[in-house]
Amino acid sequence: MSRCSDPCLPGSRKKPRETIHVCCYDCVPCSEGEISNITDSESCMKCPSNEWPNEKRDQCQPKIIEFISYQNDAITSVFSFLSLVGCLVTGLIFSIFIKHRETPIAKANNRNLSYLLLVSIFLSFLSVFLFLGRPSNVTCRLREPVFGILFSVAISSLLAKTIMVCVAFKCSNPGSPWRKLLGVKLPYTIVLLGSSIQVVICAVWLLVSPPFQDLDTQSYQGRIIICCNEGSVFGFYSVLGYLGLLASVSFVLAFMVRTLPDSFNEAKYITFSMLLFCSVWIAMIPAYLSTRGKYMVAVEVFAVLASSTGLLGCVFFPKCYLILFKSKMNTKEFLFGKKY
Repeated sequence: MSRCSDPCLPGSRKKPRETIHVCCYDCVPCSEGEISNITDSESCMKCPSNEWPNEKRDQCQPKIIEFISYQNDAITSVFSFLSLVGCLVTGLIFSIFIKHRETPIAKANNRNLSYLLLVSIFLSFLSVFLFLGRPSNVTCRLREPVFGILFSVAISSLLAKTIMVCVAFKCSNPGSPWRKLLGVKLPYTIVLLGSSIQVVICAVWLLVSPPFQDLDTQSYQGRIIICCNEGSVFGFYSVLGYLGLLASVSFVLAFMVRTLPDSFNEAKYITFSMLLFCSVWIAMIPAYLSTRGKYMVAVEVFAVLASSTGLLGCVFFPKCYLILFKSKMNTKEFLFGKKY
């Protein structure tokens, strides 16, 4: 029995001293992730990947499971409330447009595109709920493709509106060859083409390397983060990159035609909406890469809510203001006689 060292309690191990007496040792605590459950243990045991030592480091206990939960995270209630408010406001604006569908403001720049844009914004607000709660393979595979396709439809609709303003101005000259493009099919062709490319990108992503539920046991000590693994990182950034391309083209074109004379030129409002959209997603990417776990999901949800609100506010609030509070300006005589 050693007379120069005290017994090492559970949670620690023996460390021999550099002396001539081999029976003398020091007691050192077990390293992170390891335990010892006997006295005078020679070594410590590593806990399984789904467990973590208790405070005394003499027993392994299950790790805390973490995800953005409805029960434990107040931010989830905030996101849910904002999403429902966004849906309510979008539905209210849609009803205003339906009620005043025969007015010049509602007809300006293709009201059917406005309906399509409102539907896509409404669904983008609802897509927030795919990010909330415990992730599963189904929700992980639906998250990014759903919001990617919805935003591509919305931005393609704005791009079609902008192109129609430009074409309408070019057609004002007699004998202009642009008159061939001024038809019902042109805006829908633009929307269909713009959104179809995003659908193909998402389909390839889901077929080759789809997202799936993953357990992150390394990012935080003592916690298991239930998250969505993107599968193919290239697929994820291809969806975002294509959205950025569409938004950039729409922004540049809207900026160029914002001063063209028209009965109600939406290009200046589209310019602001695309500027806000691009700013949100450019700021989101570094924040997304620098966070882990549920905070990463929160950043993405915030980006979806902010960009949806930006599109709704910049494009439709000015129209609703004229329809509801400036009825004298919502006439053909005023619109066609207005100077830009």
